[in-house]
Amino acid sequence: SSAHNVEEIWIHQLIETIEFVLGTISNTASYLRLWALSLAHSQLAEVFYDKLLKSEIDEKRYFGIVFMLPFFLCAHFFILL
Repeated sequence: SSAHNVEEIWIHQLIETIEFVLGTISNTASYLRLWALSLAHSQLAEVFYDKLLKSEIDEKRYFGIVFMLPFFLCAHFFILL
């Protein structure tokens, strides 16, 4: 009876260990996905800045800045969604 009890404890502990390892792997994968998404967003933000605002700011075209800023902000907002 004691051997049977020890086997149950070992099996239960093995199951708990497997669940812990799988949870750790899952959490790591989730954080890696978030990191990749953040990296992609920063790259897209840089492209939108370069294409929409940079030339206007460099040339000090204030009307262009005011006109392009809403497009830039909308692009940021929809990328975050």
